[in-house]
Amino acid sequence: MALDTVFKAISLALSQLGDPRFRRVLLLGVGGAVTLLIAFTWCLSVLVGWLTGDSISLPFVGEIQWLDNVFSWGAVVLALLLSVFLMVPVASAITSLFLDDVADAVEAVHYPNIAQQPRTPFGEALRDTFGFLGVIVIVNLLALVLYVIFAPIALFIFWTVNGFLLGREYFMLVAMRRVGRKRAKELRRKHFLTVWVAGILMAMPLSIPLLNLVIPILGAATFTHLFQLLPQEHRGPPNPPDYRR
Repeated sequence: MALDTVFKAISLALSQLGDPRFRRVLLLGVGGAVTLLIAFTWCLSVLVGWLTGDSISLPFVGEIQWLDNVFSWGAVVLALLLSVFLMVPVASAITSLFLDDVADAVEAVHYPNIAQQPRTPFGEALRDTFGFLGVIVIVNLLALVLYVIFAPIALFIFWTVNGFLLGREYFMLVAMRRVGRKRAKELRRKHFLTVWVAGILMAMPLSIPLLNLVIPILGAATFTHLFQLLPQEHRGPPNPPDYRR
């Protein structure tokens, strides 16, 4: 495991956080996440209101006119609570749409001699974005059981689980730009512990409000550096980007 390489990658990524291109992707990611969560809250409220109807008849009570409003407002409160949990994964997923911008900025500053890669086709980027979002949300929902059962170490479980997910997804997204999907998977397996540790170090600040919103950008930059810093002989010859599963 190349721990020194991980820390070097993080240090280089932190040094570039002031880059205007990074700020643009941050605003797009956070703005998109807020918009989606507001839309989700509104849709959930409308759906609950529609399902409950204008009035409900209860035995021994009669017709009640206001329960639909109670359920609708309850849905809003539930959505707001879920938004605290969903904000970061949604922002991360949206940021992955613009990973090329972050990677290009990193490579332009730190690796100007390497060939510029063609941008990921939008359809493929969108598919990977939804795949990333689905996996990270579903796994975290399932992990809630572990958080409850092992409450004293719930934070460590959160870091471990999300570190694995973030490391896996960000390394794949970065590596595919250079060597294609098949070779990226091989490299991820070869450097499994290095990628996981880097992911854990990205996941740890996720529990810190506001700072966690920067993590998608920092993660994309860190794994761009990590890929470039890996031993060259392990990469194999460069291949045309292959975005197929």
